Amino acid sequence: MLAACVVVVVVTLLRHRTAAEDDDPSDTPDVIEYMTMWIGVVYAIVLGLAIAGVWEARSAAQDHVQAEAQALHEISERVRVYPADVRDRVRSDIDAYVRHVTTTEWTSMTEHGEVTTRGGELLQRIRQDVTDHKPASDFEAQSYQPLLDQVAVADAARSNRADATGSTMPTVVWFGLIGGAVVTIGMVFALQIRRTARELILAGLFSALIAFLLFLIWDFDAPYGRGLTESTEPFLALFPQLHG
Repeated sequence: MLAACVVVVVVTLLRHRTAAEDDDPSDTPDVIEYMTMWIGVVYAIVLGLAIAGVWEARSAAQDHVQAEAQALHEISERVRVYPADVRDRVRSDIDAYVRHVTTTEWTSMTEHGEVTTRGGELLQRIRQDVTDHKPASDFEAQSYQPLLDQVAVADAARSNRADATGSTMPTVVWFGLIGGAVVTIGMVFALQIRRTARELILAGLFSALIAFLLFLIWDFDAPYGRGLTESTEPFLALFPQLHG
């Protein structure tokens, strides 16, 4: 954002130094003013749609993490009706899976944009723990199907999380956003802006705003792989014993 302001100010000052003596900055054709206005309106609409799209994708990514963590927590709690050895094995495998997701797999998502094979294997082990146990009483039988449902929810949430690791904005959209920013800011110079303090401040703030919005879109475009990433807080909140 600061760089955008500096570029606008420098270009404006250079343009002022190279302007002809008889150059009148107030002599701007009306058609250019109308074009500038409509270009700004159209670009604002495009920016708004892009921000809404990446924000929706970011919210969905957060929901996937929350759903996965909640499903695993439900399995860990509902398995209490099973025998001690089965219960402890399921909970141990869940802890191993969550520990892997919040460390190794999260790093892989951030740096490489993909989940790990090991994470899938650990989740499959949880599924086997639940499905391989034969209910020995009606009480266990009543908990069996809900446990299977929660495993399916966790599996689906993991798949959705894997799909959300990459970029959601097509390259052609980025081309339009960056090209639109260049054209929109370029029209500021077409209006023959000069170096008065008011004009320089407004041009700088306008350019900084566009730069900030583009950065916001870029960051939200990959929820797990950029600076303002989705955190592992849902997992750590439901499995506080893994904080260490």
